[in-house]
Formats: sequence, structure tokens, C-alpha cells
Amino acid sequence: MTETATAVDVSKRQGSSARWLALGVIALAQLMVVLDATIVTISLPFAQRDLDISDGNRQWMLTAYTLIFGGLLLLGGRLADYLGRRRVFIVGLVGFAGASAVAGLAQNGAELFAGRALQGAFAALLAPAALSLLSVTFTEARERATAFGIFAGISAGGAALGLIAGGALTEYASWRWCLLVNTPIALLALLGALAFVVKDIPVPRTGGYDVPGAVTVTLGLIAIVYGFSRAAEDGWLAGSTLALLVVGVALLIAFVAIERRSSNPLLPLHIPGEINRGGAFLAALLIPIAMFAMFLFLSYYFQITLGYSSLKAGFAFLPFPAGIAISAGVTSALLPKLGPRPLMVAGAVLGVLGLLWLAQLSYGDSYAASVLPAQLFIALGMGPLFVGMQTVALHQVEEADSGVASALLNAAQQVGGAVGTALLTTISVQTAKSYAESHATIDNLMARASIHSYDVAFYVGAGFFLAAIPVIALMIRDKPENLIEGSEEGARIPVAV
Repeated sequence: MTETATAVDVSKRQGSSARWLALGVIALAQLMVVLDATIVTISLPFAQRDLDISDGNRQWMLTAYTLIFGGLLLLGGRLADYLGRRRVFIVGLVGFAGASAVAGLAQNGAELFAGRALQGAFAALLAPAALSLLSVTFTEARERATAFGIFAGISAGGAALGLIAGGALTEYASWRWCLLVNTPIALLALLGALAFVVKDIPVPRTGGYDVPGAVTVTLGLIAIVYGFSRAAEDGWLAGSTLALLVVGVALLIAFVAIERRSSNPLLPLHIPGEINRGGAFLAALLIPIAMFAMFLFLSYYFQITLGYSSLKAGFAFLPFPAGIAISAGVTSALLPKLGPRPLMVAGAVLGVLGLLWLAQLSYGDSYAASVLPAQLFIALGMGPLFVGMQTVALHQVEEADSGVASALLNAAQQVGGAVGTALLTTISVQTAKSYAESHATIDNLMARASIHSYDVAFYVGAGFFLAAIPVIALMIRDKPENLIEGSEEGARIPVAV
């Protein structure tokens, strides 16, 4: 076999067991990256107390990770294309292990925030490399559908699993282990990558790395994500918030202008310009706005309103990853027969119903009657949405662009999650304040005001699920036969043998 053998050729000779072991390694790395967006949520008060972090600065334990992760994803995807997806994947694992140790052993807030930022930087290498490696490893239609189903289930359920793991580690070990646990996991995945992940040949690079594009898109995304984060504290009309958002939008406009003229663009505009992929990227931006905020408000509700311990609060989210695992498995079986559009529309409808159910939450309601059914609706909707988004976003992407297409999907999800957290937190705070002022004489005022604010946030979140439905229905047009054809023809990425 020559060095120019394609991914299809190697996949056929690699052996089924080796491919599935490679999937296990890739999925483990993806789980670690997704977990870290939420695993520190429950442990945040304990870290704040131990390291004497002020209320104004505590948000950086979360946003230092998501800001750098979202801002560097496109560059990480292009590095994966040019330097080799397996090589960048391995570098990302080593770096993530070290950054997690730095954060977990931090002696003050600055060290903790620096470690979290480093985690985000190396996650920006891992995430796009992992998704593009999946396309290299699985080329047969049904195997690919199953692999994407497993990967999508982990991507969607990882945030909820992060809350469960964070609750358990905080209660029985220390908040530090919410970070330190990544180091042995990353090293284990590193050994698996060296043994099982297929070696690919980097895409020939005929020009530079598009440094102007990399700088403008990274700073633009960071400014926008940070602007939305500041809005939660300073308000939407604050000078700092508006300045960050204006600068971010201006930088992204400049980025598009640079990419149109660049002979070697960081993001070839035909990737999001193709209607199916454009629909997948828009859906990936809208869905996490509702999903991430739901995790945040339910975490508050469990621990503050219901008085759950850290561990019990974590386990209260367990139906979510369980439901996603079931729906992702069903979706992977139906996708080659039905295509992505009807499945994704059904998933978005279930998301709307689940959030509308949550929005009926009132003081004195029980978990079993009010939260559990809503969680199951949303979880069953997430499986088809994430499987469909990941399949369509990479469908018929040329070998030179698979890493950056993967990165764009991840970037959309990260930016959506950051936007949703900031937007719905701001709405929730303002709603709770207004409710308290107009109901000053009722009993249990603060608890009732909090629940009312969550209900309003859930209604807004349902609106974002609803907005995704016409996007999916009008833009995602791939037929089942197109997916089958694309699985063999579109995955011809050179691999080293």
C-alpha cells in the first residue's frame, strides 16, 4: 500500500475491532473536552472559598475555558489539516493533561484561571481533530452512522455528565479533582491514540497559515463571547458590553473580508456557504443557547430551591445523558433510511415541548412530576439533533477542509452556549428583581422569585429551539442516498501506512 492510500482503503484493511477501539479513544477525548465546560459548575463555590476569589472574578473559572476554546477552534481545525489530525490530537491530549494539572493544583485565582485558559487552548486542538479523525476511520455508511451516533451522544450528554461527575468529586474528594481527573484520563487516551488511531498524511500546504485571519477571528470570537459574559453582570446597555460586542462584530466582518481575498484562507467560505452545512452550523449555534442555560438554572434549582447536596444535584441530571444515549442510538439506525431533516425537526420539537414543560415549574413542585418528564423530552430530542448536525456539517467536505469544518461546528456550539448562558442569566436576574419588587408581601418571596425567573428563561430557551425548526426544515436537504454516497466518496483523506 502506498503513502497516498485513502481513508476508505485503510478503513477496509484496518479491521473492525481496531476501528471501534479507535472510536473509544476519540470518544474519550471528546467526552473530556465536553465535560470540562460544566464539571466545575457545582464545585465553583468551594474553589471560590478556598482560593479567596471575589464574586466579580469567579466567572473566570467558567469563561476562561469557553472563551479560549471558542476563540481558537478555527485555528485548531486548520492546524489539524496542515500538521496531521492524529499528530494534533496527540499534542492536544498531552497539553490538556498538563493544563488540567496546573488548574487543579492552583494556589490562587490567577493560577486557576490560567490553567483553565490553557485547557481551552488545547481543547481547541482536540475537538476538531477528534471529529475529523472520525471521518477518516469510518467510511462505510452504516458503521459511520453508528459511530457518529455514539460520538453525538457523548457530545450532547457530556455536559450533563459533567454535572454528575462534578457533584460526586466535590462531595467525596475535592473541587480540585474536578480538574485533576483529566490528567490520567488524557494520558490513558494518549496511549490509546498511539496504538489504535489511524495515521493520516497532512494536507499539502501551498501558502502560509493565514495569520491575519487567525488573529481577527480569534479576537472577534473572544470579544463577542466575553461581551455576552459581561452582559450578565454589567447589563446589555453598559458601555463595556456594547464596546466588546461592536469590536467583536467588526473583527468578524474584517475576518470575512480577509478570507474572501486570501489565497490560503483559514475558513474557506464555501464550507458554511453550502446550504446543508450552513443549516447544520446555524442549528449548532441555536440549540446550545437553550441547552446550556437549562443546565445552569436546573443546577440552581436543585441545590438552592430543593436543597440537594452536590452529589444528589449531579445525579438529578442522570436522565438527561441516559435519554440522549437512547435517542442517539435510534437516530443512528434511522439516519441512512430517513435522512437527517425529519429526525432533526422531531428533535427540535421535543426540545420545545420539554422547555415549555419546565416553564410551568412553580413553588412546591416535585422533581418527579415537574422536572423529570421535561428532562426526558429534551434528552430524546438532543440525540437526533446532535447526530444530524455532526453528520451534515462534515458531509462531502473535501479532505483539505475536514479539520476546519469540524472546528466551525464546535465553535458554533461553544459560542451558542456562552451566548445562552449570558443572555438567559441576564433575563433571569432582571425578572427575579422585578418579581420581588411587585410581590413584596408574599411568603417565601426569594424562592418564588427565583423559580419565576427560571420559568421565563425556559420560555426564552424554548424560543431558540423553535427558531431552529425552520432553519432545519428549509436548509438541510440531504437525502438518505446522498449520505450513503458521500460516506464512500467524501472521505478520501490520505493516511500514512
